[in-house]
Amino acid sequence: MVGDFHLHERLQADTISLGRTDLCEIRLMNDRTWPWVLLVPRRPGIREIYQLSVADQQQLLAESSILGEGMMAAFGGDKLNVAALGNRVPQLHLHHIVRREGDIGWPGPVWGVQMPVPYGEDELERCREELEPVLTQLINGAPVG
Repeated sequence: MVGDFHLHERLQADTISLGRTDLCEIRLMNDRTWPWVLLVPRRPGIREIYQLSVADQQQLLAESSILGEGMMAAFGGDKLNVAALGNRVPQLHLHHIVRREGDIGWPGPVWGVQMPVPYGEDELERCREELEPVLTQLINGAPVG
């Protein structure tokens, strides 16, 4: 039930669409400092994971797991950070950030380390190519169970 779903204006401004699944918008944070992708469940009025139906919770976990594994394979990180903070953007969204030991923010969180460094056209195209296998898997239906 997508109904009255609208992507929060800050997510719209700060991210780039990579596609959608049956449940989520897949959005790339427009910051080339880290490989950083968000899943945004297309359910109106949802702020927390527990507010999703059980089926949607299971689907979100399945999509998150597939995305995280695919991102780590594509970008070869040392750690995958997954977070649903929502302090500034109340709409439920799940961050997936590939981290490397020695990156500019390591070992702390990425928030507030520096101003975002937007993608150039060529960098964005390379990132999309790196993510293509996992995006194809997600968009074609991440199985639950």
